[in-house]
Amino acid sequence: MKIPFTRALLPALVCAISANTFAQNKPSAPLDVYNLSLAELGQVQISIATGNSTSLDKAPATASVIYASEIEAMGARNLDEILETVPGLHIGLSALSRLDSVYSIRGIHTGFNSQVLLLLNGVPVQSTLQGGHPTMFRLAASSIARVEVMRGPGSAVYGADAYAGVINVITKDSAAIDSPQIGVRTGSFGYREASLQAATDWQGLGIALDMSYQETDGDSSRHVEADFQSSLDASLNTKASLAPGHLSTRYHVWDTHVALSSEHWQVNLWNWLSTDAGVGAGAAQALDMDGYDDNHLIMGDATYQFGSGNSSWDNSIRLSHLYSDHTTQFNLLPDGVKVPIGSDGNINFAKPAGLVTFPDGLKGNPGQTTNDTQLEFVSIYNGFESHRIRFSIGSRRQSFDGNETKNFGPGVINGTQPIVSGTLTDVTGTPFVYLNDGSRKVSFLSVQDEWKLNQDLTLTSGVRYDKYSDFGGTTNPRLALVWALNESLTTKLLYGSAFRAPSISELYFKNNPVSLGNPDLNPETINTLEWSFNYRFNPNLQTTLTLFRYKAQDMIEFLADANGVTKTAQNARDQDGHGYELEFSWKPVPQFRVGTSYSFDDPTDAKTGATVPDAPGRQLKLNADWEFTKNWFFNTQIERVADRARATTDKRPEINDYNWINFTLRAKDLLPDLDLSLAVRNAADADAREPSSGRLVKDYPLESRSGWVELKYSFK
Repeated sequence: MKIPFTRALLPALVCAISANTFAQNKPSAPLDVYNLSLAELGQVQISIATGNSTSLDKAPATASVIYASEIEAMGARNLDEILETVPGLHIGLSALSRLDSVYSIRGIHTGFNSQVLLLLNGVPVQSTLQGGHPTMFRLAASSIARVEVMRGPGSAVYGADAYAGVINVITKDSAAIDSPQIGVRTGSFGYREASLQAATDWQGLGIALDMSYQETDGDSSRHVEADFQSSLDASLNTKASLAPGHLSTRYHVWDTHVALSSEHWQVNLWNWLSTDAGVGAGAAQALDMDGYDDNHLIMGDATYQFGSGNSSWDNSIRLSHLYSDHTTQFNLLPDGVKVPIGSDGNINFAKPAGLVTFPDGLKGNPGQTTNDTQLEFVSIYNGFESHRIRFSIGSRRQSFDGNETKNFGPGVINGTQPIVSGTLTDVTGTPFVYLNDGSRKVSFLSVQDEWKLNQDLTLTSGVRYDKYSDFGGTTNPRLALVWALNESLTTKLLYGSAFRAPSISELYFKNNPVSLGNPDLNPETINTLEWSFNYRFNPNLQTTLTLFRYKAQDMIEFLADANGVTKTAQNARDQDGHGYELEFSWKPVPQFRVGTSYSFDDPTDAKTGATVPDAPGRQLKLNADWEFTKNWFFNTQIERVADRARATTDKRPEINDYNWINFTLRAKDLLPDLDLSLAVRNAADADAREPSSGRLVKDYPLESRSGWVELKYSFK
């Protein structure tokens, strides 16, 4: 269901009329990192490394933080554009899941993106079925106060899926909104956006509201010359393929946040609605312009901070619940397709029961509703002079209910029908559905000690035990030694163990034309060693070098089956990796700041020694912001993505490297309280591509050159 942009804009305009009522009794303005020296930024507190508040430069982890002022400077529209600036992290495209975003850290990733744990205000935001972030997830940048990213394992604090890294997105509360604001943005590919944010304090209760709407028609120049159906046409003498054509990348997203905060309570309410999202290259890698994805997320979390006369204890309890209602419509193969069908009603080239024509196409509409509830109690003891001890205990329950309609598969056809129409059969609640209803329960216990050995040396140690109802228990320890040798040099030696639980889809998918589950899977495990050096030449020039090595075991992939169509989840391989990340930050004058990073990753198959496919072996990133005259700013982003290998079985030519260049021009108070922003993405119009599956002749093209203009008005 497409939401007209004018209808989306109307609530924001109505709210803006009365927005001045939110301007009273506001706290101080949010942090502007461009007014801080690099030395002062190192003292900024983060929580992602330990679950406790810790200064960035002393945090026992390889961490990065991006603040709202930096997000505004780079002109980012969504979370993906923010994360692409992080050293050692690359945003790829999934060949398994509708060109969904894949967060690849240090060469570790899969098509469902489940090796990176995404948190929203400290609460996991995951697809219950696939384990990674919610399908087709796009989070508006305007709602974000800061993003904390930890590269490396985090299971000792966060449990499952904190495997290659952890991303914590902190949305804006009343303290982060200094005045009510309304914004509009429009540009290439039919992109349009409207946003509103406002906050107030009322009798000790901070109240914040953030709303945004984004839509785009997608870039029609992202051409696909030949798809999976093209190869079927060649072998079966048909002409059904929609290729050459373009990727289906339209979307429409409503995003609403409400934050309530008081002395003891923090409550976040979130409603995220994605409608009529295009399905990329198609679920079967056959172009599908009419297929769509609808996903509705509702999440609430409440944290209560216990008051106590004993200042040695800091106790809190948090309850969260995430509900998802997800519907997809796939035209798996286009109108007029003729394919061999097995006796189970699915495509089968190895043992066909007959050759069946589908004049209205091969159609499948899988959907599900899921619920994810978590309760956690955290107790921090500060009674020792040199120790801070953190205890955590909790439980989590995930439930899922599948539904499906389709015109193929078991319970629908058996391969003997010569022609099958587009009439759909509802297999919900039958043995022929793609996923049975079910649930998973998790309980966990963790302890962590931050031991200050002396003024300059801190040892952090911790361990967490997780017990799963479907595959058993796992224990993951960590050790981190942080040593401030002097005022200029800090070094960190880090060890961590982590695991990734097999997702529901990897375990239990069945009767599926693309991906099948395997209930005998083991969890993925990883052990990582890091050594980091941060050297500050002066308060405004510093560099960080991080060396890492890891061994990952039992990594899960979907491997091709004998029928030539489906893929089944397997503990396919072990992976070894090593590399480094080199970062420089320089602020020679208050009006100019530049950050650059170079990362090298060498992930290999532990058995064969072959390079792990698709992940960049080298990345070079630069981000510079310049106030060239009062209230006028120019931001430049340059990224080079290089050295992506093919799978050994993929005989296509090597994947080309690419350079990506962005420019953003901003004017603050162009008119009283009115800001202007002009942005250009892929300014050189590079033919940039991300690796596709072997079913497409060429790789997935990224967006061509684009631009947009943004206006923001503040009610001060």
